[in-house]
Amino acid sequence: MPLNLNSSFPLASILLAILVFIDGADLPAQDRERPNILFIMSDDHTAQAWGIYGGILEDFAHTPNIKRLAAEGTVLENCLVSNSICTPSRATILTGQYSHVNGVTTLGAGLSPRYNNIAKELRRGGYQTSVIGKWHLKQEPAGFDYYCVLPGQGEYWNPVMKTADNWEDYYGGGRPYTGFSSDIIADMTIDWIERRDTTRPFLAMTHFKATHEPFDYPDRFGHLYRDVELPLPATIYDQGPATTGRSFVGQSIDNLTKRYLAATADPSLRKDYMNYPELPFSVEGLTPEEARAKTYQKYVKDFLRCGAAADDNIGKLLDYLEASGLAENTVVIYTADQGYFLGEHGWFDKRLIFEESIHMPFVIRFPGEIRAGTRNRDLIENVDFSALFADYAGIDYPTDMQGRSFRENLRGNTPDDWRDYSYYRYWDHSRDRPGHFGIRGQRYKLAFFYGNGLAENDYAPGEEPTRFWDFYDLEADPHELRNAYDDPQYRDIIARMKQQILALREELGDTDADNPEIREIIRRYWDD
Repeated sequence: MPLNLNSSFPLASILLAILVFIDGADLPAQDRERPNILFIMSDDHTAQAWGIYGGILEDFAHTPNIKRLAAEGTVLENCLVSNSICTPSRATILTGQYSHVNGVTTLGAGLSPRYNNIAKELRRGGYQTSVIGKWHLKQEPAGFDYYCVLPGQGEYWNPVMKTADNWEDYYGGGRPYTGFSSDIIADMTIDWIERRDTTRPFLAMTHFKATHEPFDYPDRFGHLYRDVELPLPATIYDQGPATTGRSFVGQSIDNLTKRYLAATADPSLRKDYMNYPELPFSVEGLTPEEARAKTYQKYVKDFLRCGAAADDNIGKLLDYLEASGLAENTVVIYTADQGYFLGEHGWFDKRLIFEESIHMPFVIRFPGEIRAGTRNRDLIENVDFSALFADYAGIDYPTDMQGRSFRENLRGNTPDDWRDYSYYRYWDHSRDRPGHFGIRGQRYKLAFFYGNGLAENDYAPGEEPTRFWDFYDLEADPHELRNAYDDPQYRDIIARMKQQILALREELGDTDADNPEIREIIRRYWDD
């Protein structure tokens, strides 16, 4: 592909690209054919805000580069996270194992550098590897030739980032970098690719902090939505189990109102996830419904602006690949570590088996192999990403990893024995969002809310749950507004799905062998 000499890249970059092209002529045949992999992942950048999955925000999302990838590649319609929370999802992607196997079940867990991961496997297979941006796995990244990562959640502005030269486990170490985090992370990725060993293919993992709370953004996107009233989700005034029959309350968007007000009243709280842009915020004189609507407008506008900055940097990376001649032999993936509620059911945050939370938006481009402008409805899980990477790299996939490559699915050749149900388990636990597990198929979803933490629950006497099952027909009830568990027309399918849950728990090894309290809850309430 010819270089664009009118691009904004410096002459040195263009000369380097020419040298890369010349060097490539002498590469071993295997490495010339094996593709590079650019894996871009944002935090919480939910499908409703991508502009390619429909919904009430489709025409408002400023995502020209996500749409560009979708036009040039394949969009996954049913890519699902197996534990919808940041740290466990990232661990599953890296290790190719479900949370109960790799041990990273909650936000507080970390991943030991001694533990195997797909970056290690690709590195052993001849790839050079990097991870830049959000890590969130507490302990030192392993399997990477280079890393520069945020401690914990990190900051949007002038973030501290940690490299091998200044690493400390958990939240220590690192040094500050000047600028907005998404811009810094994309620029660092380009710099690493330019300085790589051009005799080997690469895996570059680019992890934006965006769009995690507090949903901040650079000034260049501050003008978006100033004179716009965003449409409200149909379920924003959902009043909970009393109207839907579900088994739990959930995290109300009203809690975000309280955070805005607390950060307004006490500026010392404006750090980490409460360092919200454009405070102060007030709901004085408003009814509860009006206050919720006002919170939604601020929240979702900030979220979309933050997403626009991520999209802008995706474009920067795509333009770089084109200008450097790397685009044709680079697999580009953009995804999010899980979904997120944008006011649906009156909620924000994630964690739950509901659609907005478990759906990982995912688009992949690989010219010459993946058909452009296509969509795939197969049930793909984040545990499968590692197997796909190994497939593209031409290396053996470790037998203790649990994923399955979906390369043939992307070609339009879905195997006859592809999964009919995806398994989900949320391990953490609170009264509003209880621990639960379940399965989701193309049409039906069944979940058991056992309401228990890792060793003990936090219910006070008299507050124990009285409902345990949620069942949804996603064809008849796509917004999951009616728990149909007690509807007699679904009795047979529910019975079959219960057996499928038990079979998957055995197959995957998630049997709660070390938690007799959960086993007792299952025994007592499984047939309720």
